Amino acid sequence: MSRSKSSLQPAGACASYPIGYTRCLNYLIQQTDTFANWHTALRDLRARIAIARRIDRAAAGNLGDVKPVGEGVSEMRVDVGPGYRLYFTRRGEMLILLLCGGDKSSQSRDIALAKRLAGEIE
Repeated sequence: MSRSKSSLQPAGACASYPIGYTRCLNYLIQQTDTFANWHTALRDLRARIAIARRIDRAAAGNLGDVKPVGEGVSEMRVDVGPGYRLYFTRRGEMLILLLCGGDKSSQSRDIALAKRLAGEIE
């Protein structure tokens, strides 16, 4: 059984992407004392575990549900409980600094705190 040359060629959109095109990024994650204290103080064990897993995924290069909130600060959303948020800034290409955390109810205060912390760290 022989195959024609055309049956071995990728077709359509598949031809646009090289095979094996992946880039694995690993980030170094650091936490401020403010973030570490907030995370440790959470009473909801399920939330603490979900947040720890979210941080692990980010360290492996999967930032997931993230949006910028201004002044170099971004927000990672964690879809557990009241809607937890992790505020971070990047330093260089490989460092993520977790500034503070909170939930949807304290979002505006948390964003202001994260921006202040990011400014102090620079």
